[in-house]
Amino acid sequence: MFRRSNIAARIFQRQIYTPAPGTSVHCARRFYENLVPSCTIFDVECPDQSFCKFTDDGQYLICFSRNQQDLIVYRPTWLSFSCKGEDCDAFDLPPKAKRFESFFTQLYSVSLASSNALICKDFFLYMEGNHYGIFATSTAPIHEPPAAGGAIQGIPYIEKITFHLIRLEDGLVLDEKILLNDFVNLTHNMGVFLYDDLLAIVSLHNQTIHILQIRDSGNLVNVRTIGEFCHEDDELFLNSNAQCLAFPDKSKLHRLPGNNVQNGLQHSQPNLEDSFLTGIKQRLLSFIFQGIWNEEKDHTLRVQCLKKKFYYHFRDYAELIIWRVQFLDRHHLLIKFGSVDGGVLRNADHHPAFFAVYNMETTDIIAFYQNSPEELYLLFEQFCDHFHAASRNSLSMNFVSSHSNNIHALEKLRCVKNKASSSSQFVKKMLGSSLPYSCQSQSPSPYFDQSLFRFDEKAVNRPSNQVYFKKATIFPQI
Repeated sequence: MFRRSNIAARIFQRQIYTPAPGTSVHCARRFYENLVPSCTIFDVECPDQSFCKFTDDGQYLICFSRNQQDLIVYRPTWLSFSCKGEDCDAFDLPPKAKRFESFFTQLYSVSLASSNALICKDFFLYMEGNHYGIFATSTAPIHEPPAAGGAIQGIPYIEKITFHLIRLEDGLVLDEKILLNDFVNLTHNMGVFLYDDLLAIVSLHNQTIHILQIRDSGNLVNVRTIGEFCHEDDELFLNSNAQCLAFPDKSKLHRLPGNNVQNGLQHSQPNLEDSFLTGIKQRLLSFIFQGIWNEEKDHTLRVQCLKKKFYYHFRDYAELIIWRVQFLDRHHLLIKFGSVDGGVLRNADHHPAFFAVYNMETTDIIAFYQNSPEELYLLFEQFCDHFHAASRNSLSMNFVSSHSNNIHALEKLRCVKNKASSSSQFVKKMLGSSLPYSCQSQSPSPYFDQSLFRFDEKAVNRPSNQVYFKKATIFPQI
């Protein structure tokens, strides 16, 4: 349908026409076709700070001091200058337009990091409903950590990681979560995922998923811990059974002649760390075993299939570690497994990756996908929006363009797929680089809505936690 290019005519049309049910937001976003960025100001006098990103609702600009000790928050003043006439390109802005203060007002500056810690400037998560911000500070990583029970060798560790929950309106620190002698991949929010009021933190060093809830009161509450144990009472159950193994019949202990040590008898509690795999690994191996078991009906063929597909690769499965995690909804996690070598790399495309869907309520693995699975890719292509896991409180994030809701994005994806030399390699690379999604990695800006505009994505700098144009030209979509 033809849409008027005159913004006054479109405003008048909005007054006399009622949009179809469920399309009011789409109609409002179409007004940006008449408000396209056309002017760039260079050599602006900016403070000596590190600029992180805008919040998704555009209310705050997040910055950090150069020494990575202080959080500095600005409020945009929005439209500050305008020109009259048709030839606005020849219009000269006043000198004060060259100053940062003409466009932003500083709200406050808060000191977050101590003397031996720094703010992680690549990490920031925003709760739009409560206007809460989540920041992280950490000490320097140690790349050759000493051997510790239960920790993964080859993964560096950090003595102290602190997550700060801050109210962005006034900079008040509401609560903190501290992890000691651990490692969380904070680059571009890779190791942390926020969904509604639930926060998932992946401990690479200890192979633990911490699930926290952010209350409206501003408290971080531990909900559950997934890793060594899955149920809350797993540790109590194993310890009680270990005592029974150590002392099967207490009445017989009194009938032992003399002292146990003098007779060379020592009854010690078994070391659980050396006896068991972790709870999440037990469930993963059980699901793989059950899936292979159900492939064949004949007992002889079933045994041969288990030898070939399970026992032959048992060590490889047992040595998998958790790389990343994302919420699919409030009850299900998408967990990415891989080798130790690819656990701390930003680009681990050449390392095999495995995906599992975990139900937190039942503690069961309900789906498992091997390296470069075509089935998972088809789900990703057709239902990409379900992997975004947008918060229910963030209306704008429901309008991010993807190849499952936009024909233009789908055409680009299929064009790249057709040009690939190997379909399996394309699937592996696509899933490895896309899943799990980095939390809040996409911008809800209408200028990135591919149903409204077309642009050269190569000219757009789009890191995982900030989005801005380098020198891109955008045109209304026809």
